[in-house]
Amino acid sequence: MSQLLYVLLMAPQGGDQSPYSSLIFIGLIFVIFYFFMIRPQMKKQKDTKKFREELKNGDKVLTIGGIYGKILEVREKVVILEVEDKVRLKVDKTAIAKDSSDLNAK
Repeated sequence: MSQLLYVLLMAPQGGDQSPYSSLIFIGLIFVIFYFFMIRPQMKKQKDTKKFREELKNGDKVLTIGGIYGKILEVREKVVILEVEDKVRLKVDKTAIAKDSSDLNAK
């Protein structure tokens, strides 16, 4: 048992390996992480921000709380929604999830 432990804890033979190979490996992992995790998330945030800036009166939207409504008025930070039977809600722009006009067609 102690011989097995000695073999496992032994330093690897052939110390001719360059330290640059481990730096290249870490850099490669970072590049892969950037293209598969960070970049798509940044693109999604940019698209959502653009959608919220382009809101206009008459758009049918869905909030993050699941409320469907039609925009009556767009202000700097808030949106006035008409829900049903002339019920009006004041909602923060960040609470608007997506355009629901294509969802109502189903």
